[in-house]
Amino acid sequence: MKDYKELEVWEKGIALVLHAYEITKVFPKEECYALTDQIKRAAVSIPSNIAEGASRNTTKEFVQFLYIALGSASELETQIIIAEKLGYLKNKEILNAEIIVIRKMLNALITSLKKKCM
Repeated sequence: MKDYKELEVWEKGIALVLHAYEITKVFPKEECYALTDQIKRAAVSIPSNIAEGASRNTTKEFVQFLYIALGSASELETQIIIAEKLGYLKNKEILNAEIIVIRKMLNALITSLKKKCM
């Protein structure tokens, strides 16, 4: 498998984590162990699953971990929408744009890898 640190989608995932940590700094203290924690965990899960999958022995396993990363991206998008509706975020669009790009990249990588397996 390719070194995960060379994958652009992994790099974008790391940037998304940093952005997620930055935006949650202004969340209310009572959200520290709730929505704030969930947003951070979902964001961290994206590049982490890309890295773990790329380190596996088979393409099939890699694809499974990419699907998990994709699920985490959707989870994060939902949490960002909730945070905006609660009034914690003023503009979710920038973060959502990052998430959409990552989801598209993950889908493209999954499609490419699945074609190689067939």
